[in-house]
Amino acid sequence: MENFTPYTSTFGGIMIGLAIAGLYYFNGRILGVSNIIYELLKKGSSEHTLWRLVFIFGVLCGGFILLALKPDSIGTSPMSIGGLALAGFLVGFGASLGRGCTSGHGICGLSRLSPRSITATFTFMGTGMLTVYLIRHVAVL
Repeated sequence: MENFTPYTSTFGGIMIGLAIAGLYYFNGRILGVSNIIYELLKKGSSEHTLWRLVFIFGVLCGGFILLALKPDSIGTSPMSIGGLALAGFLVGFGASLGRGCTSGHGICGLSRLSPRSITATFTFMGTGMLTVYLIRHVAVL
């Protein structure tokens, strides 16, 4: 296990848990990043815009802070920009199709034992594993 990091992983999990609990406690909302972004981009949606902007700003700042403090922790992708854009589009489409994203279903939904979220999580995890297998071992790219 070359990348085993129990302390930083535990700290990260605690931080995610606190963010989820804080959002639910202070705003009565379940954390789902795709919905937060969707509501920001939706025309005419001004309700609760500030906390969404602050949340996205915090997520982006966290990435930049990590990049500044540990630049080697963020790797490069073997995919082209077009491939990454297509992947991002497909993730967004899947989040829309599944009525939620990995953070909404996989973290918040599973912790609430939501049957819909359990089904969605098994579906996107299984599809992701199958896609990686097919691309790495079957597809000739």
